[in-house]
Amino acid sequence: QVQLVESGGGLVQAGGSLRLSCAASGSIFSINDMAWYRQAPGKQRELVAGITSGGMTNYADSVKGRFTISRDNGKNTVYLQMNSLKPDDTAVYYCNIRVRLYYYWGQGTQVTVSS
Repeated sequence: QVQLVESGGGLVQAGGSLRLSCAASGSIFSINDMAWYRQAPGKQRELVAGITSGGMTNYADSVKGRFTISRDNGKNTVYLQMNSLKPDDTAVYYCNIRVRLYYYWGQGTQVTVSS
């Protein structure tokens, strides 16, 4: 069994920054891909950023240049540094990891950006 615990969400003014963390624990030998998704009210869940086990990253166009995804393999943790936040970034943010053929989701953390 794999558990994901997210932290770092909150309320911030437009232009501010937040750093999300997601720590994985449980029956993990090695984690393949790690990613952050978000879901705003009334919208579908969307990929924000992803990072492979080799460190290759990809980002949604809407966050390029503002968000940075990183991982610490020794801690089984993925991070999302979010800068220059906008009200449109308001959503519940979920981490997602792939361990071999299985995908696991975190419980979500709320990010609210006020204008």
